[in-house]
Amino acid sequence: MGWYRDVVESGRAQAAWALLAFLITFAVTRAVTRRIRAKQAARQAQQFTQPSTQQEDDGGLSDVFIGGIHIHHQVWGILTVLLAGLLQFRYAPSSPWAEVLAVMFGAGAALTLDEFALWLHLDDVYWGPEGRKSIDAIMLGGALGVVLLMQTSPIGAEPKEIGSTLARWSYFGGVGFHLVLAVLCFLKGKLATGLIGIVVPVVAMVGAIRLAKPGSTWALRRYGVRKQERARNRFGARYDKRWNRVRDLLGGRFS
Repeated sequence: MGWYRDVVESGRAQAAWALLAFLITFAVTRAVTRRIRAKQAARQAQQFTQPSTQQEDDGGLSDVFIGGIHIHHQVWGILTVLLAGLLQFRYAPSSPWAEVLAVMFGAGAALTLDEFALWLHLDDVYWGPEGRKSIDAIMLGGALGVVLLMQTSPIGAEPKEIGSTLARWSYFGGVGFHLVLAVLCFLKGKLATGLIGIVVPVVAMVGAIRLAKPGSTWALRRYGVRKQERARNRFGARYDKRWNRVRDLLGGRFS
């Protein structure tokens, strides 16, 4: 079968299950949180139009409270990731338990990154404009999962497979140049491009050649007034508006 030959025998099964669990968990989590938000909005609207009406919990989906404290789903994600990591480090199980731990890790990572904005701002900004950073983290995590599933080494062939001295120097020079391009992407504020570029050289080259983001280390240190203006125009309001459409499509409309 294609799955066994291309995934299991190649050692990619754990990466595949982790990525699948990551994507499914994110989709289910966002569906649940959007449903809870819609219910809360409907309840608030009803209270506004009928303030004398006694509101009762209609059951179903709702936020989780323990001891009066709202337990965010990132808590369950962190615990799941920690448990999966500890079990893997301690027992290093073979199939199928290795795949079970991969599913746990992928699901926990999705729950955790879905509230990445809360880590960053130390506040409940899940549905605020800052909450879009969580979608950025999810997209970056998904891109990294795809890169791992590709299982392409940035180094390429093993050095022992390289014959002559000239071939060795050419090989290491090419690898070094490739990694420099990926680092340039990071310095230019293009994290996703840099990560994907580690295993796809063309992506790293394009990201390294094009303009840096205006707030990046590269732009702040190397760009003059005119080039900073070009970078601001390139990554300005229209750029944000396009990406916000994608973020809102994935995560729901942010306030």
